Amino acid sequence: MSKNNENTNAFLIHISAFSGFLIPFGSIIVPLILWQTLKEKSRFLDEQGKEAVNFNISYALYTFIIGLSIIPFALGSFLSHLSDFNHFDFNFSSGGFFGIFGIASIAGIIGIIKFSLIIIAALKSNQGEDYRYPFTIKFIK
Repeated sequence: MSKNNENTNAFLIHISAFSGFLIPFGSIIVPLILWQTLKEKSRFLDEQGKEAVNFNISYALYTFIIGLSIIPFALGSFLSHLSDFNHFDFNFSSGGFFGIFGIASIAGIIGIIKFSLIIIAALKSNQGEDYRYPFTIKFIK
């Protein structure tokens, strides 16, 4: 495989993570399929494919953990208002709203970071550079 085709395929493996916006779990499944079909063609594609899949699995895990951390705030806010059914209002002084808002803000920031890292990885791999995502758990070695 020519170096130009290799770089383009590595670019496509990284950028395919955006399929997660259209397909549930697409950010993991599509790069995994591309990596599995292209890994035999070169060491570069094998390494970049592993990196892309590991990053997307790690990001899904981080997002799941952030999502779980919203539950205590939402439950606390709900239970604090449960005692008075006749007058159900949201009293923001209890901190439930701001806890949910804070965690949702963190999840949004993590989403922006993911978007940026995918673009950076795709551009670097298109130039033939080995790119390593930060904070990635190596599920596939």
